[in-house]
Amino acid sequence: MICFISNRPALQIGRYQVIDYGTSWLDDALRRAARAAEHEDFPFVDDIRSGIVKYLETRCPLKLLQIGDLFDRMRRMLVQIGCERIAQKLEPLAPPVTVSLVHSAMVAGNGFELAFFETLRTELTDLRALGAEEIRFTGVRESALILSGAAKWNKHCQHLFTEIEAFLKNWDAVPKNQSQPLQLCADSSQ
Repeated sequence: MICFISNRPALQIGRYQVIDYGTSWLDDALRRAARAAEHEDFPFVDDIRSGIVKYLETRCPLKLLQIGDLFDRMRRMLVQIGCERIAQKLEPLAPPVTVSLVHSAMVAGNGFELAFFETLRTELTDLRALGAEEIRFTGVRESALILSGAAKWNKHCQHLFTEIEAFLKNWDAVPKNQSQPLQLCADSSQ
């Protein structure tokens, strides 16, 4: 049996599902939309977030909700209360997402580092397009072992580990067409 935190549905963000999430990212999305609509003093962010959380916890019939569908509902809610300009400026923003690199390493296979990095690049691009700005990667060490084909940690594994970390750090910048930097974190202990 799966237990949902506060009875909220899991959020589908691309091929990833987020189950345990807070709500501060909803505030951020609403504040950004209000600023973009030139309503810096928009006083209803807390009330709208509370309404969204109440919907998620008590009225949403789904156990899995697409992030895009949630933001469509938020836009309709803003239009209903007379905030059309803010609704037009509302962009999807996802809660923090955790991604295991082990799957990508297994798909790429031993000796196919370029395929691994291309898969990783595609995943980052897709997640960014869906509003993910904070991404935690797990399984970095295991991925290095898989890609090197080694049974025990060695210099080649360490070299791949360093390359993976460097790749992730290079993505931690503001893309030309985005206003917010990605926050990527590699959990090197996993």
